Amino acid sequence: MNLNSIPAFQDNYIWVLNNDNGRCLIVDPGEAAPVLSAIQEHNWQPEAILLTHHHNDHVGGVKELRQHFPALVVYGPAETQDKGTTQVVAEGDTMTILGHEFSVFATPGHTLGHICFFSFPYLFCGDTLFSGGCGRLFEGTAKQMYQSFCKINALPDDTVICCAHEYTLANMKFAVSILPQDLALNEYYRKVKELRAKNQKTLPVILKNERRINLFLRTEDADLIDVINRETNLQHPEERFAWLRAKKDNF
Repeated sequence: MNLNSIPAFQDNYIWVLNNDNGRCLIVDPGEAAPVLSAIQEHNWQPEAILLTHHHNDHVGGVKELRQHFPALVVYGPAETQDKGTTQVVAEGDTMTILGHEFSVFATPGHTLGHICFFSFPYLFCGDTLFSGGCGRLFEGTAKQMYQSFCKINALPDDTVICCAHEYTLANMKFAVSILPQDLALNEYYRKVKELRAKNQKTLPVILKNERRINLFLRTEDADLIDVINRETNLQHPEERFAWLRAKKDNF
C-alpha cells in the first residue's frame, strides 16, 4: 500500500492509500477538488472513504466525490450519518478494504463520536493526535482525550500516524515553552522549523518518535511533573493532561 497526502484548505491533509493496481481509499476529504485532481493525475480508482468525525473540513467533499463515484462506500461514526456516510462503524468494528483489514476504535475528545482507523502500520487519527500536540476539546473532556491517547499509545512503536493538520510547528513551540531544557524537544523543534521554512511537510510521524516529543504522551514524565508541581499538585495523569490542554488553549 502506498501512502499519499493531499494538501487542502490552509493546513489540512487528506490521506490516500492506494495499491499497485491504482485502487484507493480516501480519508477525511474536506473538499473534493484536490482529491479529484489527484485521482485524475494518478489514474486511481477510489473504492472507499473513511471519515473520523463530522467537522466540515473532514467531510465537505464527500457528496461531490460520490457524485463522481456512486459506488463509493463511506465508513464513518454515527455523527457523520448526515455527512454522506453509507456504513456507520464504531469501536471494535473491522472491515476489509483493498484486501487489508481496518479496525475502528473510539477516540472521543475533539468530538464525542470521533473514531480512528488502524491498519498496520497506518493510523488515521483525524483531529485526535497531532505531532507534538492533541486536538482541541470542542465536545469532549480532557479525561476522554487522555483515554483516547492511551489507546493510541498502546499501538506498536512503528505505527505511522497520519494526522489531519499541519500543526507541528505551533505544537513544538508550545512544548519547548513548557520544557525549555529538553534536548529531544529542542532538536525536533529545530528540525520542524527547517522543514516548514522550506514549505515541507512534517507528517506522517512514527509513534516511537512521537512518544519522545509529544508532551500529551508524556504525562508520567518526571520533568513535566516537576514543572506542573511548581504551579499545582496533580496526582493523576489525566489531570496533568488537562493542565497541558488548558495551557495550550491559552498559549
